[in-house]
Amino acid sequence: MTRITTASLTTTTERNLQAAMTRLATIQNKAGTQKEIGRPSDDPAGTANVMALRSQLRQNEQFSRNVQDANGWLSTTDKAMTTTTELLQQVRDLTVKGANDGALSPDAKEAIALELDELHDALLTAANTQFMGRHVFAGTSDKSNAVETDYTFNGTSAVERRIGANSSVRVDADGAQVFGEGNASVFQLVKEIAADLRAGTNISSRIGDVDMSLRKVSGAHATIGASHAAVLAAGDALLADSVSLEARRSGIEDIDLGSVILELKTQEVAYQAALSAASRTLQPSLMDFLR
Repeated sequence: MTRITTASLTTTTERNLQAAMTRLATIQNKAGTQKEIGRPSDDPAGTANVMALRSQLRQNEQFSRNVQDANGWLSTTDKAMTTTTELLQQVRDLTVKGANDGALSPDAKEAIALELDELHDALLTAANTQFMGRHVFAGTSDKSNAVETDYTFNGTSAVERRIGANSSVRVDADGAQVFGEGNASVFQLVKEIAADLRAGTNISSRIGDVDMSLRKVSGAHATIGASHAAVLAAGDALLADSVSLEARRSGIEDIDLGSVILELKTQEVAYQAALSAASRTLQPSLMDFLR
């Protein structure tokens, strides 16, 4: 027959109470922090997965900021392109009107020339369009103007934004390609058309030159549109990826609040029952009173 001593019974009861209290404390901590993993030792594999997911989320956040910046650049460039196209279309209309030599008086030609002068200045303003203090037609240049007085453009390096792990997009436009440079620029063309009108020179041949400039701007505008579409698509993909990554992280790290609350109540009841059982089991004996 095995004899169970009071000391042995006390030790066992205390150990069981301590284990119940530890389980209760653990579930209370989960309920308080709302995290399944309180420290790496709770779930080493889960901790490693959570760290990897957090790294991917931070990377996605940076790409999303890049997409927002790229969207701003491309939206500004797109508006400048639209304005340039509208201005060149007005130049064409005035050139067609001014080519009708027989129906125009010198004063009428001068009026058209003055309008062309205004369009020349408006084209220069469009070419100097800025986004957050940076010229959208001058690459990485930090000069005060994108276009110099000789109609040459500053800047040679393109401005790019990384919008994915393996993808980058150009967010500016090559001013020299869009507007031309020097004597081959649209600015010089408009200036010469106005000068020919004042000199009484027929400008019919200039209509084809304006059309060629319009085609160049349209081609560059199409490239900007394609880049803008790629940036918007990348933004949608990054948003979907972020939602997926956050759901995976939450599934590993965050608690199921309903389950945790139920378990908390269960452990509280179990602990109280253990305390009650211990109080009845370890009641004072007659020898305790005789001491």
